[in-house]
Amino acid sequence: MRLEDRKKFKVSSGSIDTQGWYVLGVLSLLMGFASISTDLYLPAMPAMSRSLGADHGTIELTISGYLIGFSFGQLVWGPISDRYGRRPSTATGLLLFVIGSAGCAMAGDAHVLIGWRIVQALGACSCVALSRAMIRDLYDGNRAARMLSILITVMAIAPLIGPLVGGQIVLIAGWRAIFWFLVSIGVLTCIALWTIPETLPESRRNNAPLIHSISGYVRLLCDRRVLGYAGTGGFYYAGMFAYIAGTPFAYIDYYHIPEERYGLLFGLAVAGIMGANMLNTRLVMRHGYDKILHLGALSAFITAIMVTVAAGTGWGGLWGLVIPLFLFVSTSGLIVANSVTGALAHFPERAGAVSALVGAIHYGSGIMGSALVGILADQTPWPMGLVIGVTGLGCVLSTLCLLKQSVGKAA
Repeated sequence: MRLEDRKKFKVSSGSIDTQGWYVLGVLSLLMGFASISTDLYLPAMPAMSRSLGADHGTIELTISGYLIGFSFGQLVWGPISDRYGRRPSTATGLLLFVIGSAGCAMAGDAHVLIGWRIVQALGACSCVALSRAMIRDLYDGNRAARMLSILITVMAIAPLIGPLVGGQIVLIAGWRAIFWFLVSIGVLTCIALWTIPETLPESRRNNAPLIHSISGYVRLLCDRRVLGYAGTGGFYYAGMFAYIAGTPFAYIDYYHIPEERYGLLFGLAVAGIMGANMLNTRLVMRHGYDKILHLGALSAFITAIMVTVAAGTGWGGLWGLVIPLFLFVSTSGLIVANSVTGALAHFPERAGAVSALVGAIHYGSGIMGSALVGILADQTPWPMGLVIGVTGLGCVLSTLCLLKQSVGKAA
């Protein structure tokens, strides 16, 4: 962490004072917008379908549209925040999120709802991308990886409680109330944002014209280190979204578990992610984020092959598939924070743009991973297993770009 920020937050030897924890709390809320915006309304999708007179496929496009807006919107916010600062850029994104959420609440047609979901995503993605950049502004190297792991652990609570809270809101007030609830979250988060300091002072801002951001992204993509870190995380995200898209059918339709038990299996995986992230907060300070990232990628590859074998052969039945999937998903705690930290470490002066690019690659890969499961669907878990196996291989191969790097040594 830089000297001026140490004085501001009184951070030394890994300890953080009360104000520092408050700042991390606000940043964790910002990082959670990806989950908050979707997990809350998942239980409302059947009611939305009936209310708007739309089929299930059309309502499911509200998720696809959101992911597309969320993925590519980050590419805009990154350079804007590098030029104008993190706080005003994030506040503008939150305003867009509030407008999009209100539009969703008042939508009278499914296609209009999809359009407002894209607007909502374009605002929400600023929160996620720029909160990562703020961490890079405040912390260096392994400490940044440790703090990201803490934030991701907190953020993982959202998928656990989101559907439960959303279900209760639908039961009490209907599906539109969920989006009004998101409006209130956006407003309150914006207020909280202005209670924390700006993390990017004017002296460190990038004053290059915004039109240069496109060529800047091309230069970043030509950097071997960025490709290595972003590729490792991107391939992993593709596998994760294949898991998200494939497990409902694999567990409920193929292995015939009751629908109400699917949430328990999903929650088991989320618990694995949280546990691995907490483990990463300890390991990364001893061994460095590069070594842990290589370990995570190798673990993802091994467990992905286990998933592929289980999905293709049916060996072990339901639990023969659940256990390797749990292990594969848990490696998120060793990959995501460390891959983001590694990419940000080499370009501190362009942290916003790098964070946005990495985020776009992650979520863009996720879209492709989930789409491939749908395209290859054959009424068995095999397509999911095949996609996860390929992405596991891509994940470990991407780390080859980092073999000669030594930035992430323990400090």
